Amino acid sequence: MASVILKGIKKIYPPVAGGKKKNRVPQDGTGANLEMTEQGVVAVQNFNIEIHDKEFVVLVGPSGCGKSTTLRMIAGLEEITEGELYIDGKLVNELDPKDRDIAMVFQNYALYPHMTSYDNIAFALKKRTSSKDEIDRKVREAADILGISEYLDRKPKNLSGGQRQRVAIGRAIVRNPKCMLMDEPLSNLDAKLRNQMRAELIQLRRKIDTTFIYVTHDQTEAMTLGDRIVVMKDGFIQQIGTPQQVFDKPANQFVASFIGTPQMNFFQANLAEVDGYFYVDLNGFKVPASDEDNDKMKKNNVRPGPVILGLRPDSFSIEESVAFPAAYIDVVEMMGTNIHLHLKYRGESIILVTQAKDENQHLKMDYESGSAMHFSFLPQSMYLFDSETGKNLAI
Repeated sequence: MASVILKGIKKIYPPVAGGKKKNRVPQDGTGANLEMTEQGVVAVQNFNIEIHDKEFVVLVGPSGCGKSTTLRMIAGLEEITEGELYIDGKLVNELDPKDRDIAMVFQNYALYPHMTSYDNIAFALKKRTSSKDEIDRKVREAADILGISEYLDRKPKNLSGGQRQRVAIGRAIVRNPKCMLMDEPLSNLDAKLRNQMRAELIQLRRKIDTTFIYVTHDQTEAMTLGDRIVVMKDGFIQQIGTPQQVFDKPANQFVASFIGTPQMNFFQANLAEVDGYFYVDLNGFKVPASDEDNDKMKKNNVRPGPVILGLRPDSFSIEESVAFPAAYIDVVEMMGTNIHLHLKYRGESIILVTQAKDENQHLKMDYESGSAMHFSFLPQSMYLFDSETGKNLAI
């Protein structure tokens, strides 16, 4: 158990040998949008965070954003170009991975195919020259926690994907590391097993009581697992906060679009001010800002002009007829308790989520492709972003 502190961390992948212009790319994606300098590809820039002892922090973002590169720098598998990394108060930039007292679980399990589950889990302990009795005790304790005691004599080829992942996690936790690093450990599993393993990871976290740093591109994993989440894009941190903070108060348009399913709808709109009070004009449909947003925008010295209006799919109210111009239903998706309506509004695609049943629990079947629909929304459901920078104007 330990705190992990990253101060001004930067990672540059230098050009490949031979004078070619092509640069190496980071481990977690194409890196197509990352900054290119004379020194090479800048995969991670100015990464700063203090991860507290026993905290579960999730790095989340699209492929190529630098999240796995950051994790590999913490593990010691990638050199740090600039900045300082502290584990348990100790500067570890120059320490070998084996001396950092961390354990890492990889996406592809990385099990030894010729070894049984027992031997895979025991491998690190044998390298430490632990006694045979201690090794046996720790392996069986880990197997019991993970529910794989009956599979200890099987080799990886005779295990399912979920069982292999449990063995990989078992190999990590028997070491009782100060910090557990997990690089997209559930991405190779099917949807049902991913949901099951997410729940098991939450239970595991309670049992082994260590610091977790977890990487994923799946915002559902980030929201359900993390005490805090770090949203990344193009090598930069976009926002750090609890899942609820990031969902309720996204720092910018990118975070708002990335966190939430289905993703937020965006509209080109205009912000106007009358008698010291802001309102949003969307194609002639005028909605006053909420009192909270109005106060925040005043404090931030926001000026009238073009803005991006964000609305989550479940924030709309379907109306018989309102001043807001009609949208047209394109696709209707039945999703059990909800219906996802894909609409066309002035050439743009938007998604509206509504209940599948009415107040009498009768299934709604009156949504037809091509038909017109009117809707409205409340002031408190609006998100307003700067049209140039994408910054949230009301935080």
